[in-house]
Amino acid sequence: MVLRGANFAFATSSFEEADFVILGVPFDRTTSFRSGARAGPNAIREASYNFEPYVFEHDILLTEVKVHDAGNVEDCGSAEDMVQETRQVVDRIVQAGKFPILIGGEHSITIPAVQAFKNIGVIAVDAHLDFREEYMNNRLSHACVLRRSADHVGIENVLAFGVRSISIDERRAKMPEYIDAYTIHDEGVEKSFKRALNMIRKENIYFTLDIDGIDPAYAPGTGTPEPFGLSSMDVKKCINMVAPRMVGFDVNEVSPPYDKGNTAALAARMIIEVLAVVHKHRRAQ
Repeated sequence: MVLRGANFAFATSSFEEADFVILGVPFDRTTSFRSGARAGPNAIREASYNFEPYVFEHDILLTEVKVHDAGNVEDCGSAEDMVQETRQVVDRIVQAGKFPILIGGEHSITIPAVQAFKNIGVIAVDAHLDFREEYMNNRLSHACVLRRSADHVGIENVLAFGVRSISIDERRAKMPEYIDAYTIHDEGVEKSFKRALNMIRKENIYFTLDIDGIDPAYAPGTGTPEPFGLSSMDVKKCINMVAPRMVGFDVNEVSPPYDKGNTAALAARMIIEVLAVVHKHRRAQ
């Protein structure tokens, strides 16, 4: 079930005519440190009205991009319910040939989004590897996102980018490919992300942005902040590089109770960046 609410700015198209469909998932019941990400979707929508419709560096007028806001998935009492409800909606979006953009909520919202696709790779910008088999007896925890994604697409088709936290259990098990934040700082983000793209052999890529992948100096309003992260400009560059292969996107783990609006604004601007660059590449094709 989807509930209507305030739309993301510039999302004025119907579902039928839209190329992009935005969906909020206000869920944070597996949060392990600071809760509040359930308020993220509406805070990010509100922040979206701060921005000009003209994205000058891409020469894109967002009012000419066909975007539909489908509202929020109904608040769910368990991760299992959230995955089921969200999967049904994302299935409809993907089967209709639309580009899904999910707004979290915690990172577990990525699980049903990835499951709605076939034959894709997954790149996650994240401070954490999120490759636990289970966390606190929950296989759908936000700490298990990349593991559940690998269950669907194969471990060789997932990659974590910007990691700076790995548990000892993850280290001792078979791990997916990852590029840590320290390597990125040494190599430069463009060189590191080009290498990440080359590691993913699938042409189509689902790109998930856990906002804690960005350094808390830029994005303090999140549930599990980790120092030494990427800059907001680093992630902007990654979005531009992956855009020709991107088939879906989400931004998650924005926690408004720990924010003064800057993290929500950053998340909204990342959505705008995706809309602009994916539209530009599709128009060029």
